[in-house]
Amino acid sequence: MPLVSAKNLQRSFGVRTILNGIDVSLEAGERVGLVGRNGSGKSTLAKLLCGHDQPDGGEVVLQRGIRAMYLEQQPILEPGFTARETVLRGLGEWSQAHTQYLESSAALERGGDAAVLDRLIQQQAEAAAEVERLGGWERAHEAEAILDKLGVEDPDAVVTHFSGGERRRVALARLLVARPDLAILDEPTNHLDVAAIEWLEQFLCEQYTGTVLLITHDRYVLNRVATRTLEIDQGTIYSYDGGYETYLEARAERLAHAQRTEQNRQNFLRRELDWLRRQPKARTGKQKARIQRIHSQVANAPSRRDHDINLEVSGARLGNSILELRDVDKSLGDRQLIAGLTLLLRKGERIGILGPNGCGKTTLLRTITGDLAPDAGTVQRGKNTKIAYLDQKRSDLDDSKTVYDNVADGRSHIELGKRTLDIGRYLERFLFTPHAYAQKVGSLSGGERARVALARILRDATNLVILDEPTNDLDTTTLAAVEDLLQSFTGSALVVTHDRWFLDRVATSILAFEGAGKIVHYQGNYSTYLRLKAKQPKSSPAKTTPQPRKPADLTDEPTAKPRKLTYAEKIELDGLMDRICEVEEQVAQLEQQLASPDLYATKDGAEQAQKLAEQRDRARDQAGQLTARWELLESLNDDS
Repeated sequence: MPLVSAKNLQRSFGVRTILNGIDVSLEAGERVGLVGRNGSGKSTLAKLLCGHDQPDGGEVVLQRGIRAMYLEQQPILEPGFTARETVLRGLGEWSQAHTQYLESSAALERGGDAAVLDRLIQQQAEAAAEVERLGGWERAHEAEAILDKLGVEDPDAVVTHFSGGERRRVALARLLVARPDLAILDEPTNHLDVAAIEWLEQFLCEQYTGTVLLITHDRYVLNRVATRTLEIDQGTIYSYDGGYETYLEARAERLAHAQRTEQNRQNFLRRELDWLRRQPKARTGKQKARIQRIHSQVANAPSRRDHDINLEVSGARLGNSILELRDVDKSLGDRQLIAGLTLLLRKGERIGILGPNGCGKTTLLRTITGDLAPDAGTVQRGKNTKIAYLDQKRSDLDDSKTVYDNVADGRSHIELGKRTLDIGRYLERFLFTPHAYAQKVGSLSGGERARVALARILRDATNLVILDEPTNDLDTTTLAAVEDLLQSFTGSALVVTHDRWFLDRVATSILAFEGAGKIVHYQGNYSTYLRLKAKQPKSSPAKTTPQPRKPADLTDEPTAKPRKLTYAEKIELDGLMDRICEVEEQVAQLEQQLASPDLYATKDGAEQAQKLAEQRDRARDQAGQLTARWELLESLNDDS
């Protein structure tokens, strides 16, 4: 018998049908991933299965005695309690027995007559026995350990003052410590750093014995945790064995089969309609039956397919310099976040920025954009650098304005390269229908807000895209579109994210915060970073992006009497531009190789990437020296 089963579930909101008569069941011990577009009904189904919502039709049946818990995207915690107390209160009977034991012990310390003491001793003993029966005294230590693993540093802090991300981590810890028979986790990896996500993966796979329904955009988590994957698509649910990769393969086959079926249906209709047009008006019974089959095929047309999100950005003209940081320091109070960071960003580089929560990643981005000033060192943005910045809080959005007004911002059209789109057509690329244009942004879901923010920052030409946690709240389809956009982008990108799948597809290098202001730059994507980090000696100093050597000073010529070019220098000048072009082409080819995901797929990809990066840096140095030499000789040529 399934742990929980749902039959013919139906749920609508207004005129919009979210679930259209679906059947689904979960077996004991399963770990099931649930995927689908934003707004497809994933959270709706989760709430129905655990009883937080009621269907318009159909039924949900839980086995008798089953305990189900649901981690909401925005959990509500009872105010006034510490993080530790909040987690322990989720243990129900254990918490009551533990509280009774503590109260009895405190009363015994206060003393009293013999009868009172005897009663208190009896209560204390009964409470202690109940604590042991319900899991023992280690439950309190387990609560502290799980809070620590999830990044809650002070378990004695009162949750009333916690941020939204901290509240989610406490709520997740409460559920994991309680170990219900059915755990429904709605986006549990939001606001978790990589270390916490990897710990959660291991915990769910190796320690958690209950049934898990997992809604997440983190494709690594889905791939490693899920033993089965459910997909909600246009009110219908599909089930696939295995994790995310297996799901992708099976889904592609399902869609291909549906396409073949539709093609066969269209061919049948063309033949039958042609026959119908040739027939006289008087028809036999067989002919009428054939006509009925035609009408039946017309009525069985497949439902409209969802459009894919279409992300595009106009690349602004690139200068020689995009972004350069030299010896940058930045502190918050007495805590140093960035110590001596030197970084030179080149065309086509896509740098993923990693580190634990609170380490300074957003501070680095705000220092780069100019919102914050460095304590020491310099941040030099190129004079042609145009930044498109998506901040973590989507604070550029005005919740009181509509989707249309937030994106239009007073303009009537958007320029995308050589094309001009009106605002409505532009919004359609981000899956907003005309009905949604007038919605207030404050009423949108997290995924819809993220799409509005993307539409807003991508409407103008740019050559440097900076994204702070772009993967939060986005479905996997939209994430893939963002990945494709960045891979085809001619400019450069800086991306703060804990999404390892995203970093494996997009990043050409990783900038890792490793504590006490130390930031290490690794060539390659996330998988390559893991291999390089594993090989790095613990005592090795922080690495930064190799900088071009300063060209030799070629301007030490006497100034009192400008000289003319020699014959040999004229010959050299004539050939310099061709040499510069050759070297710059070599740099471009090396950067293209470093940007290819195929490079990092091989076993020796990390070593190969390091060699290519060294070759690229040498070629850059050579190009800089040749350019400086050309400028000097050209100036002397002008004087002569």
